[in-house]
Amino acid sequence: MRTLRTIAEARDALPREGIGLVPTMGALHAGHVALFTAARTENDVVVASVFVNPAQFGEGEDFERYPRDEEADAAAAEAAGVDVLFVPATEEMYPPGFDTWVEVERASAGLEGDARPGHFRGVATVCLKLFNIVRPDRAYFGQKDAQQAAVVERLVADLDLDLAIRVVPTVREEDGLAVSSRNAYLSAEEREAAGALPKALRAGEEAQGRGADPLEAARAVLGAESRLEPEYVELAKLDGRVYLLAAARAGRTRLIDNIVLEGDPL
Repeated sequence: MRTLRTIAEARDALPREGIGLVPTMGALHAGHVALFTAARTENDVVVASVFVNPAQFGEGEDFERYPRDEEADAAAAEAAGVDVLFVPATEEMYPPGFDTWVEVERASAGLEGDARPGHFRGVATVCLKLFNIVRPDRAYFGQKDAQQAAVVERLVADLDLDLAIRVVPTVREEDGLAVSSRNAYLSAEEREAAGALPKALRAGEEAQGRGADPLEAARAVLGAESRLEPEYVELAKLDGRVYLLAAARAGRTRLIDNIVLEGDPL
């Protein structure tokens, strides 16, 4: 596996076709491995970016404490079959004088867009930069961040970018909690409480199946866990599917998850 650190290196080293890109912020886990595996099956070259993007963190969020371990990330990526690791510095991606931002208006509205103002502007901008630098045929995102995937899909469609977006199903722990880099922040008690988030989504799915209100069912389960602070439980149509989405805080850690209620499952 080769590690590249500058845009010039990436443009010089990468082929013109046959590339699958997995954008990450590092702290690689089983969910990322699923993305690498999906990319490996469709592409000649798998590129993973590792960049903790300051532009998608708001004031008071966890940018400074976000887990960073390049050595561990490199080992995990290589073991999963990644060919190239792109690890740019902040100054490489946002040099002095940087002043251009990408807004995807409707897809960014509501849910995470309301909870984290400016977040999707940062996501869309860094993704567009990565697409222009790496020039992939396909890029891979996880279902756990369903609204993010919808934002990127709209970006690609509206700007006529010549690549396909693949969304890979959420990878879960044994109790159903979605695998996430932020799970490392959880204390033992918070980790136990966090299991109520996927339970709430499953309750909503079961309610939908019997003709009851999925929002009422999910909110009841989430609200019954006093150690969690619910932020939202909502329905939204994204990429042609109807999702039940939820966000909650366990202590200082913010968790999100979703499940497809209508439309083809991922």
